[in-house]
Amino acid sequence: MKKIQLLAALSCGKKKESKDIIVPTVEVVKPKAPISMQPYNQQQEVKWLDKSYQVFIDRVADDSLRMVQDETGQKFVDNRITLRVVRADGSVFFKKVFTKSSFDAQLDDDYRQTGILEGLVFDKVDGNNLIFAGSVSHPQTDEYIPLVVTVSNFGNVTIKRDDQMDTNSTQEQQPQENQVTDEDGV
Repeated sequence: MKKIQLLAALSCGKKKESKDIIVPTVEVVKPKAPISMQPYNQQQEVKWLDKSYQVFIDRVADDSLRMVQDETGQKFVDNRITLRVVRADGSVFFKKVFTKSSFDAQLDDDYRQTGILEGLVFDKVDGNNLIFAGSVSHPQTDEYIPLVVTVSNFGNVTIKRDDQMDTNSTQEQQPQENQVTDEDGV
């Protein structure tokens, strides 16, 4: 009887080896519904060329624009921004609708494909020009291309990359001796 108990104990004590490989499952995060930025409105009174103007900036998500997608497959709705400059008498001096394609010449292929038009804000008056800061960004990141949008007193628009990031306000740019300025008014 002791032999049977010993054999039973030995057979129970030996662990059966398995050739099965157990791999933990990785749950793939499924993208949510397309994400849109909140609407944004800015209204500001501006003294420009000795007159008062109101600057209105309105950003809305526009699902008629091509959506962009991040590396996880998450889709984002691009934005449309309307800029209006209104005279004191209520007449519209300038109105333009911007989309990401408005900035196409300043973007690389990556931002054309995966960036959205994030914002446009009034920056300052610079002589005969109204200066605005804009950006095209990778959604929900700190990565963006800074842009400068200039509206002249004739209503002409120029757009360029902002190569000069914010500087200390005590370091005002001084006009160069050979700089030529156009002093025509609105």
